[in-house]
Amino acid sequence: MDFVTSSPVPKTVPTTEPPRPQARRRRQRPAIVYPRAAARQVALRKAAPSVLAVYGALKLTGLLVFMWLLDTTGDYRSKAPRYGGGAHAWDVLSTWDGWWYRQIAEHGYHPQLIPVPGGSGHWSVEQNSAAFFPLYPGLIRAVSATTGLGSFGAGLTVSVVASFAAALGIYAVASGLAGHSVGLLAAALWAVWPGSGVEWSVYSDSLYIALAVWTCHFVLARRWLTAGALCLVAGLSRPTAGTLIAAVAAAAIPAAFRDEDGRWRPLPVRRRPLAALALAPLGLLGYLGWVGEQAGDIKAFTILESDAWDHYFDFGRSTAHVVVAVLTGRSDYESAAASEDLVGVGVLLLTGVLLVVLAQLRPPPVLAVYTVCTVVLAVGTHEIFGMVSRYLLPTFPLLFPAAMALDRLKPPGRVAVLALTALASGSLTGYMLFEIGIP
Repeated sequence: MDFVTSSPVPKTVPTTEPPRPQARRRRQRPAIVYPRAAARQVALRKAAPSVLAVYGALKLTGLLVFMWLLDTTGDYRSKAPRYGGGAHAWDVLSTWDGWWYRQIAEHGYHPQLIPVPGGSGHWSVEQNSAAFFPLYPGLIRAVSATTGLGSFGAGLTVSVVASFAAALGIYAVASGLAGHSVGLLAAALWAVWPGSGVEWSVYSDSLYIALAVWTCHFVLARRWLTAGALCLVAGLSRPTAGTLIAAVAAAAIPAAFRDEDGRWRPLPVRRRPLAALALAPLGLLGYLGWVGEQAGDIKAFTILESDAWDHYFDFGRSTAHVVVAVLTGRSDYESAAASEDLVGVGVLLLTGVLLVVLAQLRPPPVLAVYTVCTVVLAVGTHEIFGMVSRYLLPTFPLLFPAAMALDRLKPPGRVAVLALTALASGSLTGYMLFEIGIP
């Protein structure tokens, strides 16, 4: 099975003369035809209610199971509000990174590189809010000022709205490539995917993924300026926007010089893809430059990530070490959490399988580059291993082969699979992420 391509070749009209023998030609890949603007808008308006309803129902089911587990165990009551605790079960949704985002929304930034007394190696600098990008806390502050909500309510509002926008974007891309049913199922699967527990929490993931999905959508639709502008904004959301910038570049550079038939484009036509290429990295580079200027060191952000949070690219050495340890029943590695790490190994295996299947579907370059770069970054970075499912959450194209497989089931089978995964997500993507491990 392949993604939707150009119109099928018409059947050969029989003739009275026998066909002449022809040399065998290498099969060429047909060009993927993304729906035109008018058709996209009509299809999206018709499908939006069902997409939002299905995604919302599955997400709400998982959240309720998560809250029930929190209330049943009660472990959050004995934890610090900053580290997975709070007065109420729902307070857990704004802990860990959520605490930092709320602090930024309420008090702003103070970029500094302060050495830890007696610290060394990757724990030698105090943690600082500058490690968190400004778009999400900025929106929290704006929503809070507009609605009167506190930083918790405003942050949750931004995340929930962004998650619905991301679900619509996933539908738009998947349905444009493989039809309505696959698009609907892909959006549904995103509600229960590994790491999806952060979608309805005070985390920036939903916002970034929404921007990434719609950037890819507009690249496929050849709306270059819109794609470049969205990529610029995504660069103000998370440092992983570098993978999205690479994807935009992989699509824009060839499109700037040759059309789908390989013919050279005239100079006026080249301007829009090149403009998108120029716009795409400005948000990311701008914020990194600002942090460096404020902290007095151009490498300030990288230093904070490495020496305050112990996050740095090690080409997958730490990931390989943890995988081997988990598979051999050992726990001699940093921040070991047996159940969460076992799920993480399963997520890595699932990701590998889906990558192979996605490659067989021959996705457009923007999706292929974005997915591969995101996987390489997630697997190749030294971090707490339990976070791997969250860092792989942005790889939305991997939902497409899973949705195509699910589409082969009869409707009762699809409903059963989605219902069971929604119930399981309350534990595997919620409780396990926030309470057993560190999201």
